[in-house]
Amino acid sequence: MEYRTIEHVDKPVSKIVFGCANTMMTSKPKIFQWGEVLHLLDEALEAGINTFDTAENYGESEIVLGKWINKRKVRDKVVIITKGCHPKGYNRVTPEELKKDLKQSFQRLRTDYIDIYMLHRDSSDADIKGLLQVLNEYLKKKKIGAIGVSNWTHERIEEANKIAVQNGLRGLTVSSPNFGPAKQIVSPWGDGCVSISGTENESARRWYEENQIPVLAYSCLGRGMFSGKVKTSDLEDSKAKLDKFALKGYWCQENIDRLACMEKIAKERKCSVAQVALAWIMQQKFEVFPIVTISNRERIRENIWAIDLKLNEEEIWRINEGQRE
Repeated sequence: MEYRTIEHVDKPVSKIVFGCANTMMTSKPKIFQWGEVLHLLDEALEAGINTFDTAENYGESEIVLGKWINKRKVRDKVVIITKGCHPKGYNRVTPEELKKDLKQSFQRLRTDYIDIYMLHRDSSDADIKGLLQVLNEYLKKKKIGAIGVSNWTHERIEEANKIAVQNGLRGLTVSSPNFGPAKQIVSPWGDGCVSISGTENESARRWYEENQIPVLAYSCLGRGMFSGKVKTSDLEDSKAKLDKFALKGYWCQENIDRLACMEKIAKERKCSVAQVALAWIMQQKFEVFPIVTISNRERIRENIWAIDLKLNEEEIWRINEGQRE
């Protein structure tokens, strides 16, 4: 496993991040499932994945992760990423809601320290200064390591960091947009989601390259589009394996063409499509940590192998262009 340094995080961060939004963790595990959840998280840590991404609105995910960390006594070994201020029918990107979510996350995760805390959504009328002041209070108390945002445009991150400088506050040093080889047609979950994938978002990617702010990439495999579920040889059967969010956000001819290209590269390299996709993600000109939601223990080590797969320039070009040859 490769590890990287993220500013203000006191432990190395595994290049692949374990996504805790899987159904095994979002729903309250029954007694017979709890052992399976423990073994899945054990397997991830044993394989070298020490970084876990969750959020206050991921059902029971924070609670389950906290129970595992407490039971295995591994708090000093893991990096916790969690998020707050997700809308629930009204604007929750406020200092008041942030305080509530922070208190709840500490309780659920059974910890007094969160390595990376992120605002989950943006709002046009967000009190950025007030939000940063709350987060900086926790930074000063050493209860949070790094602060960042999920689904904020790079322009809004710039705006927030200017406000931070003007007010003597620490700014945002990490971001979590959608990113991967799959073009996002529309936001699968409605308004408020930000993607930096596709040719239309090239300027955003250049900004990340110039500013070297690390990206925690969610839905990096197109919510299953490039996970191995979909086969271009049997599109109708494959389509039935994807959920409504994947179909809404990623099912289009451009992604099917790109998948066909990656299938060919995978065959040539004797590896999986998911490994090709993850290798492509990790060979960007800016630092990307793919968040992979895994519910199968065998897939953990398969995905980690992608770190050692180095695509050549022609293969990267073929994937970018969606060319089979």
